[in-house]
Amino acid sequence: MITQALTALLAALLGAFTWSFAEYAIHRWLGHLYTRNPFGHEHQAHHRQAHYFSPTFKKVAVAAPALLLLAVPATLLAGPLHGAAFTLGFAAFYTTYELTHRRLHTRPPTGPWSRFLRKHHYHHHFRSARTNHGVTSPLWDWVFRTYAPADVIPVPERKLMTWLIDPQSGDVRADLQADYTILRQRRSHPNPHTSELHQGPHA
Repeated sequence: MITQALTALLAALLGAFTWSFAEYAIHRWLGHLYTRNPFGHEHQAHHRQAHYFSPTFKKVAVAAPALLLLAVPATLLAGPLHGAAFTLGFAAFYTTYELTHRRLHTRPPTGPWSRFLRKHHYHHHFRSARTNHGVTSPLWDWVFRTYAPADVIPVPERKLMTWLIDPQSGDVRADLQADYTILRQRRSHPNPHTSELHQGPHA
């Protein structure tokens, strides 16, 4: 009984580890390299509009059949107990990814690891979309050599995260200024001489 519980736990951990690779592969290859697919379309929209996330019903519509397809061969290969444990581990870590990704965009860091993950992810958004494809960890970026250390991240003004800004100054919060800077939009100032030409004769 104890042996079965331990092996089921190992199967669940293997499922979680498998998702970590799937997370990287889906993000890199379906989200950025071969984008003519539903995930690629949604992911490109997320990059264009930093506050956009795919609706939950779309995620469920894809995740549910995908998990079912995963559960069938897992059960055939490892038996009902271990197949179910593997699938649940995969599903649990997928859910962790979804929650983590949303928090990276909507909540400030709460410690060194969450601070690192935000910079790692925002380097991907605002520095180079060819790097840092892992969201929950940089593991597979290290393996496939797509890891890039994040320095100060320039965040475009139109894509600023609300948690990043000091509401009084309108600038980056003091405790985050070592990590982020605002890339201000250039605002054109009208030439007063040109303006006069279009105003017509003075009354």
